[in-house]
Amino acid sequence: MRVVILGSGTGSNAKAILQAQGDGALGNAEVVQIIADQPAAGILRHGKTFNVPARYLDPAPFKTKLEGAGEDLYIETVSELKPDLIVLAGFMRVIKPRFINAFAGKIINLHPSLLPSFPGLDGIGQAWRRGVKVGGCTVHYVTAEVDAGPIIDQASVRIEPEDTLETYAAKVHAAEHRLLPLVIARLSQQRQA
Repeated sequence: MRVVILGSGTGSNAKAILQAQGDGALGNAEVVQIIADQPAAGILRHGKTFNVPARYLDPAPFKTKLEGAGEDLYIETVSELKPDLIVLAGFMRVIKPRFINAFAGKIINLHPSLLPSFPGLDGIGQAWRRGVKVGGCTVHYVTAEVDAGPIIDQASVRIEPEDTLETYAAKVHAAEHRLLPLVIARLSQQRQA
């Protein structure tokens, strides 16, 4: 199963995926390229470290969504890679219907809350401010409605009385790093069957 990762930031989840691939724990999945929408994104360094092609792709003209010329470029470039799965790993842009339809049923996203609770930006902070006792992360299919696609799997994280926002965030990120590679491996096995 050919996997393309889209990201915007440091790429800790991409690193977890690539580490799982290196350890033989990604099932029948193989990351064939990493694409970042920021030229200096840390995620690009992980490609070099793990010997996976990584590149910046200009998403202009918009800053918060993938639409217009940038969307055209992303559809064309990703299509050439013939992905079976596109993983949004910290890709901080709203994906629009044309991109979603071009890769229908092939795009998954990792969100730092137990959806449907706390969709959108800052899922960790939203859960923390609400005072929930259990938060976590969700891997879901991407649909036109933000963070509302069918849920594939979730990992829960208990918020202990001694936790701070920082320690809770670290626990959510650790759960993300375990969950996302497991989901990719499982999807690769299902598509093989």
